[in-house]
Amino acid sequence: MNDDLPLEIVKGLTGVHHAFYLDDAILNELKEEEAKVKGTMNIGVVNEGFNEALKREKVICIIKDFRFRPPPAPTVILRGNDGSVMGEEVFPHTLHEYKGREDLIWMGEEFVVFPEVQAHGGETFVMPPIAFPELNDGNGCVDVISCSPAPTSDLKIKTYYGYKDDPKLATILVAFDKL
Repeated sequence: MNDDLPLEIVKGLTGVHHAFYLDDAILNELKEEEAKVKGTMNIGVVNEGFNEALKREKVICIIKDFRFRPPPAPTVILRGNDGSVMGEEVFPHTLHEYKGREDLIWMGEEFVVFPEVQAHGGETFVMPPIAFPELNDGNGCVDVISCSPAPTSDLKIKTYYGYKDDPKLATILVAFDKL
């Protein structure tokens, strides 16, 4: 497999400003940073997507703008310790699924909570691994996942690689093994 094919595919996607492989030094810094993240009301945060990315051979960082396609699934979920989904992120393209419902509570404009779902033993914000269909076995990639780093990790990446911290640009990580 051409090692640069996945990177070239990612660089060609709409809304991508920069794309590059992360080295081990920054991945180790991010691992420490992600372990410290806390959410609203001091609720713990587990970035399952990032933890899965660390298990892959290659990790590409994308610095993207608003034109980049929306994720195919929520990137933040409020999960009870028993595994129940107590809340989730809402996107403009999924808003119609939630609008007008009386069985949920809006926490801002982009997150809903399902009050009838009880947390038996507590809750955690989870950032799950998300599919990234642009990379697949057809272009030499297997076990592909994507994830969003925490805002503090986003800043660490931009600083480490010399990019300015522009609030209109966000990072996404795409990790995979080579076929």
